[in-house]
Amino acid sequence: MSEINVPGSLRKPGDIECWGHRGASAHLPENTLASFRAAILEGAHGIESDVHATSDGVILMFHDPTLDRTTTGKGLIRKQPWKGVIEHARTVKEPIQPIPRFEELVDLLMEEENRHVLLNIDCKMQNDPETLFPEMARIISKHANWETVLAPRLILGLWHPLFLKSAYTHLPLLKRYHIGFSLSIARQFFWDACDGFSIAFPILVGTTGQAFIRDCVKAGKSICVWTVNDPGEMRVALSWGVRAVLTDRVGAFVELRNEVVADPEKLQLPGLSKYVFGWSNWRYFTVAHPWIDRTQLDMMRTMCYQPGPLVMPDLSEFSMEATPPVLPPVKA
Repeated sequence: MSEINVPGSLRKPGDIECWGHRGASAHLPENTLASFRAAILEGAHGIESDVHATSDGVILMFHDPTLDRTTTGKGLIRKQPWKGVIEHARTVKEPIQPIPRFEELVDLLMEEENRHVLLNIDCKMQNDPETLFPEMARIISKHANWETVLAPRLILGLWHPLFLKSAYTHLPLLKRYHIGFSLSIARQFFWDACDGFSIAFPILVGTTGQAFIRDCVKAGKSICVWTVNDPGEMRVALSWGVRAVLTDRVGAFVELRNEVVADPEKLQLPGLSKYVFGWSNWRYFTVAHPWIDRTQLDMMRTMCYQPGPLVMPDLSEFSMEATPPVLPPVKA
């Protein structure tokens, strides 16, 4: 499914894409080739996965900065080499799998039957983009006709503004999406520099979130929502007209979307849920969002490879106009 960003145009449910969050991670080890392949077979239009760099510069598809939670390995990825160490780690969850490299996932995308599949690359902020992006560019450019058959299907998911300049420098043909759960940070630091936004579902439920969706549509920017596993949230997300829904439950989402296309009445929330949905989870409350904003800001200032206040990089050499924020600035 090709991307169509028509200003003022919301997608119909049948046109909303399903992106497998870490693959088909509801029932397979997350961020593994087995999980990615299963998501594609279950009907995903795209894969969402994360990248970290090892001490010897190998790019891994892995969510956490440490190996401990999901594998037999231990410790920080950036402090250990792939060769002889991390290459031997295996998933704890069965079926037991190795950790895939970025190179292997790109190869999977280039298989003839998978050339329709997108990859949303969550660039974890613990990594120096000057380590990540040149190596990613080398891997991508190895493929024949990569500018036309691969680059248009790759999206750089950026949490931190420090990644913007490196993205423009090393991977200029790739689209840039901001990932986050703060709309004020999204507007202030990423609105002009990014082609789209991947926002946590609860942040988009209220009036402020719906206004953000409308602004994205008006500006021709893509909007995606994560991580949507609950059937009620799936129905609500399908009603928003976003580009894509990220889910661990690819098969369940695809089935529900197909049901809605066949019978639009099935988009409605059942019973009393249609009246109380917005009050069913504290994370949906607009009053909680300033605290959530602060959480993301604190995370960005402390977890980034280069801790400190948020600063918008100078992008003038890329003909980027760093315009003032749409919302009042976030205190960095």
